[in-house]
Amino acid sequence: MYKSITALLLLGVIWSLFIVAGTLQGWFRSPIAPQGDTDAFMLALTEHLDTESYGNLALVLIDGGEISNEHYTSIGDPVSGNTQFQVASLSKWFTASGIMKLVEEGEVDLDAPVSQYISRWHLPAATFNNNEVTVRRLLSHTAGLTDGLGFAGYPPNEALPTLEIALDKPSDFGRGAEVKVGVEPGSEWRYSGGGYLILQLLIEEVSGQAFEDFMQAEILRPLGMTRSTFVYPENPVNMASSYTTSGEPAPLNRFAASGAAGLYTTAIDITRFLQAQVGNSRHPLLEETIQSMRTPHATTLGQDIWGLGVMLLVPTSNNDFIFGHAGSNAPAINTLALVNPETSDGLVIFESGHRTLATDIGSMWNFWQTGLPDIIRLESELEQTILIILAGWVVIVLFIFFKILRTRRQEEAG
Repeated sequence: MYKSITALLLLGVIWSLFIVAGTLQGWFRSPIAPQGDTDAFMLALTEHLDTESYGNLALVLIDGGEISNEHYTSIGDPVSGNTQFQVASLSKWFTASGIMKLVEEGEVDLDAPVSQYISRWHLPAATFNNNEVTVRRLLSHTAGLTDGLGFAGYPPNEALPTLEIALDKPSDFGRGAEVKVGVEPGSEWRYSGGGYLILQLLIEEVSGQAFEDFMQAEILRPLGMTRSTFVYPENPVNMASSYTTSGEPAPLNRFAASGAAGLYTTAIDITRFLQAQVGNSRHPLLEETIQSMRTPHATTLGQDIWGLGVMLLVPTSNNDFIFGHAGSNAPAINTLALVNPETSDGLVIFESGHRTLATDIGSMWNFWQTGLPDIIRLESELEQTILIILAGWVVIVLFIFFKILRTRRQEEAG
């Protein structure tokens, strides 16, 4: 009996470890095209897009630092590489770049309390020490803020609040969110849109400029991103409309939280940004600064997931990471920009009318690039893995049970 129980536990542990390891290593998946075959990937991707329902879409595939393929789809007015899209949280990558510019200039210390740089607003009193909320931790979502904010924005005809009011009473997807320290700073990763609203305020106070003016002068214009802005275009020209998942037109909201969610840009402008990450064009930040932004600062499920303002999607074979940022917003905006520093390959995808299409395609691209699942899909895949593990345990228990039953019958018969 004891031997059977021991065998049960041993087989169950081996089965569980095998399935988890297989999931983490991508053993149970296949890429949609042979690795390195860009044309085959684009063909398979186009076939996938034909099966989905969505509104406006702009997609650019970068191969070795240069544009290799583009794909545009629209409802109504045509979409091109120069069409402006609202890109939601992809904005945070640029805000982080603005912060790092101030760091390079010696104006900001990453490990100093953020309170050292802002005077127009202060974190609410909390159980934990607010002085442990550093610039570095805000960039990496490890500052202990528990707002979990995703900014819904304000209707086009509604006046925007000041940054201070937006921090006190944020417009968010949920209700009752507050920008405050709720867990010990530095103890864990928690996504915080509110943290990037604080960083937006920091840029204004340290630079003495409006956030948009600083970002244009220090980041966007030096990159040649002439069709990009953090200010809502009052009289937009060639701007992609927003749609619901059922294809109904939806308004494009405005944002007080520009640094967290308010960038309007084009697929070609973001392509220039990605090319600059791998040295194919001039970047306003130093190479060592760019590399430092993808140094791991946060983990979850045992995986490195976040640097300074960028997501670390999946490790590459040269001990680097495919890195970038995603964005999602109401009613169905989904965006993604990724670059593989090992190959100088990249992906830009903006979409309106489907809540997950951009991140779904990004996961396909990441797996095609590396053969490994990315952090966006890893959690959902591990949830499926649990079901497989449980099914295996049921089979093992039944096997052991019938083995014990058979042994007893043989003993009784003997």
